[in-house]
Amino acid sequence: MTAASDKVDMAVVGAGAFGTALAIVCARKGAPVTLWARSGQHAAALETGRRNRVHLPDTERPASVSVTADLQRLAKADLVLMAVPAQETRAVASRLAAVLKADAQIIACAKGIEQSTGAFQSEILGAELPACALAVLSGPGFAAEIAAGKPTAVTLAAHSTDTADAICRRLAAPGFRPYSSTDVLGVELGGALKNVIAIACGIVIAKHLGESARAALLTRGLAEMARLAKALGARSETLYGLSGLGDLVLTAMSEQSRNMRFGMALGGHQDIHALQAAGTPLAEGVFTAPVAARLGREHGLAMPVTDAVADILSGALDIDAAIDKLVQRPLRSE
Repeated sequence: MTAASDKVDMAVVGAGAFGTALAIVCARKGAPVTLWARSGQHAAALETGRRNRVHLPDTERPASVSVTADLQRLAKADLVLMAVPAQETRAVASRLAAVLKADAQIIACAKGIEQSTGAFQSEILGAELPACALAVLSGPGFAAEIAAGKPTAVTLAAHSTDTADAICRRLAAPGFRPYSSTDVLGVELGGALKNVIAIACGIVIAKHLGESARAALLTRGLAEMARLAKALGARSETLYGLSGLGDLVLTAMSEQSRNMRFGMALGGHQDIHALQAAGTPLAEGVFTAPVAARLGREHGLAMPVTDAVADILSGALDIDAAIDKLVQRPLRSE
């Protein structure tokens, strides 16, 4: 049990795999945790069945985690983790505005950029929940491993060191180690941009181009991520930490990654519309790629891997043409 001064009511918004895993982590602190699910049916199944049979069937929900579809149940929460998909953050946050306490701390956990506006998750939450203290959580961690208590390290960024350190202490649990940072934008960018590179790596594997090609994409993709981060005002070195390089390696090297699997499916079908028609869920990198490519152009940056993924997704290039374009780029120094 935590000390009395550290006790907080915690809430997790979003009962997918990652949100459920975060709720389990929070429960290890001994504080009450409320997990919000969009669907009443999903909430009822989680509450009565003690397992998220859709996303985390092998992990039992602790008794201290209560599940609800009623946002009003979050009214007493001091610490709120936003784990809905990035494209849904604004809609859910606008509903939370009438519910949350003015001094609540809210942590953006989705790894993506809003496609319609180009806004980052912290910008969305700042606009919809201006009274709340904001932080961002990102880094390498698959939900099933986090829920099982396997060692996981992530980055927690806030605009002040004291806030970041305080939230890290609240979230740190056996098997879950958050490192603090004040580079909110850099941490967000790492989590969002690595999804684009992971799609490219999935295509490489599906096209049987080899591990050497994947290693090249990882390396040059990371350089693009750091280049864009610096241009936007973040610290490029953040992209070489857990929330950049760490998350990129995990996402682009494992078929547990949704973005990696999407790239593999894309490499097999070569048509995003066919994948959508077949019911293949769109990965966050699909929404981030065109925004990242646009930002690169606006800042005069060379981002050939990101551009190639964006062009494939838009239909401007087929996969073979995009690969030829990358391979035939003019020679230059590294």
